[in-house]
Amino acid sequence: MKYMLLIYGQEDAWTEAERMECIEESTDLCEELLAKGQYVASSPLHSVTTATSIRIRNGKRFVTDGPFAETVEQLGGYYIIDVENLDEAMAIASRIPPAKKGTVEIRPIFETARISDLIEQAQVKS
Repeated sequence: MKYMLLIYGQEDAWTEAERMECIEESTDLCEELLAKGQYVASSPLHSVTTATSIRIRNGKRFVTDGPFAETVEQLGGYYIIDVENLDEAMAIASRIPPAKKGTVEIRPIFETARISDLIEQAQVKS
């Protein structure tokens, strides 16, 4: 089953040295998950100051600079993993360095056959 691990934290909670160490530890974890066949994707996100939010109301598009919700913690990155169950997902989430200062939300990915077919077709073409 695939899970998305959403990483939340305060953007100013890390010193530059801590951020570099976090990236290094995260990369090591990605390499380990890849070797076990559990890695699908991951990436840190740019600052919330670069976010743009879109809302469609009554057929009209509303564009707002900034994140969807103003909160103390911001979405800072994600992992997508493929593991047997929630227990395995929790074990991996516990090892993600930002969990030390923020929160890692674990969400199962709802896969649809039609989207899976599109992905498979795209992979065959490339």
